[in-house]
This record gives sequence, C-alpha cells and structure tokens, in this order.
Amino acid sequence: MAKNKGKILVVDDNSGIRAALKLLLPMHFAQVELIPSPNELISRLADFRPDVVLLDMNFHTDINTGNEGLYWLSELKKRCPDVEVVLFTAYADIQLAVEGMKRGAFDFIVKPWENDKLVATLKAAYDHRANETGTSDNNPPASSLKMLWGKGPEMSAIRRTVEKIAPTDATVLITGENGTGKDVLAGEIHRMSERSLKPLVSVDAGALTETLFESELFGHVKGAFTDAHADHMGKFEQADGGTLFLDEIGNIPLHLQAKLLRALQNRTITRVGDTKAIPIDIRLICATNRDLEKMVRDGEFREDLYYRINTMHLHLPALRERQDEIAPLAKMFIAKYAGRYRREVNGLSEEAEAKLKGHRWSGNIRELQNCIEKAVILSEGEKLSAADLQLAPSGHQQEVQAGPEEETLEMAEERTIRAAMTRFGGNLSLVAKSLDISRPTLYAKLKKYNI
Repeated sequence: MAKNKGKILVVDDNSGIRAALKLLLPMHFAQVELIPSPNELISRLADFRPDVVLLDMNFHTDINTGNEGLYWLSELKKRCPDVEVVLFTAYADIQLAVEGMKRGAFDFIVKPWENDKLVATLKAAYDHRANETGTSDNNPPASSLKMLWGKGPEMSAIRRTVEKIAPTDATVLITGENGTGKDVLAGEIHRMSERSLKPLVSVDAGALTETLFESELFGHVKGAFTDAHADHMGKFEQADGGTLFLDEIGNIPLHLQAKLLRALQNRTITRVGDTKAIPIDIRLICATNRDLEKMVRDGEFREDLYYRINTMHLHLPALRERQDEIAPLAKMFIAKYAGRYRREVNGLSEEAEAKLKGHRWSGNIRELQNCIEKAVILSEGEKLSAADLQLAPSGHQQEVQAGPEEETLEMAEERTIRAAMTRFGGNLSLVAKSLDISRPTLYAKLKKYNI
C-alpha cells in the first residue's frame, strides 16, 4: 500500500464536520490537524507547517467584507504563499468561493460534500504544491519568495553586505517602510546561512497580545493556565538550530521587552508554568518600520535591547527609490499570476511600464503585487496595458487633486487611518483602539488602501 503523504490543516467551527473529517482524512493523508477557529490559524501554520489548508468560508465574526474566509485566505497567502488553500463553502456562497480562487485559493468544496471529491481535491492541491516547490516529505519547503536585488547602488550595497554577514551568526536588524520586502530579505539571509537546512520561524511580534507573548515565544506546560490542555513548544524552541525572525519588533510593549532581552542574553528560555531552563541555539533577525533610535530617546524602546538586536543594520529603501526594480518585479508577478489564473498575458506595454514607474507606491512591493494580480485577472491581451493597471492616485497625490469639498467617504477613511498610523508610529493595537475597530478590520483596511 502506498504511503500516505501530505499534512492537512482543517479550519471549521462546526464540531460535527470536524468529527467527520477526523475519521475520513487520516485514511488518505500522513498528518491531519483540525482547529475550530481561524484565530488559531497563524500560530498553527508555524507549529504544524501544513501542505494544504481546508478553510471554512464562514465563521461567527463578520469582517466587513461579508465573509471572514476571504480575510483569512488573504492573511494565509500573505504569510505562507506556497501553502495551498481549499475553501469549504455552502452552496449559497459559491460566488464568494470563486472570488477566493481569484485571490489565490486552489479550489473549493461545496457542503454537504462527497468524500471522494473532497479527498481528490485535497490530493490535487498537495500534488500541485509539491510540483511547484519541488518538495517531498523528506525535503521541507523553503519560502517560495525570492529576493530580487536590482542593479541600483543601494540594493547592490545591501547585497554585498548580506553576502558577508549571512554565513555568520550575527544578529540583523532590517528596517524599511511597510511592503518593502523585509521578510523576504530575512528569508534570503537564512537561505545563504549555514543554518539553511534548519527552520526559519517567523513571528509577527506586533500581533502578539500581552497574555500570549510568553506562551507564544517561550511555550507553556500543560496546566499552566486555563486553556493549556497540553505542552506547547514556543517559537524559540521551534527555531532551535535555525533562524528566528521577529517582525514588527518595534511594537512590543516596553514591559515585555525585558523578557525578550533576558532570553537573548541568557540563551535560555523557560516555558510558562515550568521552572526548567531550556538552552536555545538561534540566529536572530528582527524587522521594523519604526525609528528605534527615536523610540530609545523617547523611552519607548529599551536601549540595551536595541544594541542586542542591532549588530548589523540593513535598511531597505522604498520601491519608489528603486526604479530599476519596478518593471522586473512586475514581470515576475505577471508570470506568477498568469499561470495561476490561466491568462495569456506575458509582459507590459511601454505605456504600462511608464505608468508603473511614475506611481508613488506608498504600499511598496506589496502594493505593486496587488496591482499586477488584479490587472492579470482583468487582462484580455498578451501584454498589460496602462488601462489594465487601474492605478488610482496614491497618498499625497489624492490630497493635491481633491479639495475638501471633493473628498469621498473612502478618501476620508484612508486619510484618518494614515493619520492614526503616523500618530501611533505604526502600532496596530493602538491604531485599532483609537479608531474603535478590531485588529482584523484594521488589517483589511490597511490592505484595501495599500498602507
């Protein structure tokens, strides 16, 4: 009998559905894990490392779009673009599922499902991922995102520095605006290091709540708190022998920075609810879009922690300062999305390329990728035209072109969010609180306005 392959993560709040799939799927796949809430999805991605996620389209909370599943699909593909997603949907939501496929889902299954159809779709998704990444059960996947260096002087200088520091264990601090590719650069440093065969574990430090901070980073033992039903390995232990990437480190509250510093100084961690010190062997890479030196002067970031994480400092310039990279990046995204959406488009017209280079790109590479994806979906020719790009004026361009009497509700909302982001230095928790909206809603709006 052929050995079962593939790791499947099921996200569905219906206990009956989870019970049925818990019986069905282990007969066909090597490992299956089921969780009831998408709030656990991001942490389980790092812990379980699935090949395919079977994601329900509807949960209890509405995220303004009319379907929470689309939000979590976007979050999942943003963090783990090589993981395939199969959407689980009711018949009435088929149109939403089709929209989900436009956003990167592999396929969708309608409830009530046929077992053979469900298994066949999940296997097809696994096979597609294995073919795309060239991975097998014995060869863990690397990130599918690759660094595009460009030929400008700043990026060439960064590349030379990376080539020197990557083989060492030096701690690296990466700074730059949102969407400049700080996570991709961290992945490149890991791939070029002597730790490349060990895991690269990424943590959005700014998204960790105070109550989960120690548990997520250092782990906990069974019974440490009410919901601690089993021992949990934290991110430091998961990254042992490899690289730990702490993104948005500038958003960690001051009183929690001391706990992080202690772990880095001692090179040991202690799980919540335990007294045993566990030695850790990691290479640390941190990233932020904030001015940490100013935060140190203002008493918002510990000076000793700043020097601990800042052995080597790399600053990624904004995309508008890397003109030579815009067209190559656009063409790379065209190839990616033309294959995904089965379009014939294979390049840019001269007018389209000029329009891309003239845009401000306040959302940087992430905004460019989103722009190209939409353009490929809507394209009808072999080359993207300037009209296909549908680029709206960005940031300050809108303010110049529209006076107060012309301002739309959406423009007012974007202006308010941008002002809050500036006022609170990009701290998403404080921004969401000041605007009286949830963090998921804020994430959705940041993406909508390419902030």
